[in-house]
Amino acid sequence: MLNRIFFVCLSLSLYSAGSSLSCRWIMDHKFRQHSKNSLALLDTMANNSTNTTEDAEVEDTVAFPNLLYRQASKASAEDQLAFTVQILNETAALFEEDHSSASWEENTVEDFVNVVTRQADNLRSCIGSHGHKTNKKLQMYFMKLSSHVIKKMGHSAEAWELIRKEIKTHLMRADQLVSSLLTTN
Repeated sequence: MLNRIFFVCLSLSLYSAGSSLSCRWIMDHKFRQHSKNSLALLDTMANNSTNTTEDAEVEDTVAFPNLLYRQASKASAEDQLAFTVQILNETAALFEEDHSSASWEENTVEDFVNVVTRQADNLRSCIGSHGHKTNKKLQMYFMKLSSHVIKKMGHSAEAWELIRKEIKTHLMRADQLVSSLLTTN
């Protein structure tokens, strides 16, 4: 009898830990609010930018990882959240690099990194206690953004404008990924 009760309790706790809907932070639309805030901060950076990169694109050197997003969208809710956490962490790390040649206000960049970091931390709390593997292909993609765009272009304002645009796409896709969990569960 006690074994059955224990098994039921264990099953319910595992089910709720694996369900994205058990995450109050997502359900209360806090992730969505932070997403809007981070995108607004990126737009503020663009408005404060004197960079001209209308013709240049990151795709010329580093292809956007559409396949990784398609794979993530088919994964479990917990794996989708882990993928999103990794995107947010990689984004924060990227913006910690030397961006002094970009004409962005430092407090805007700091606010952006803080919002993205807060998103990652709160989503991580929704995933559960067991660790998730780092997506090596996503990690390599962000490393290429750093080395093939930022460093090869000498941390220039143009490089950072390319990165800003690329990250905006990532944040919009990540928001779609997390939002889809609300509609599918």
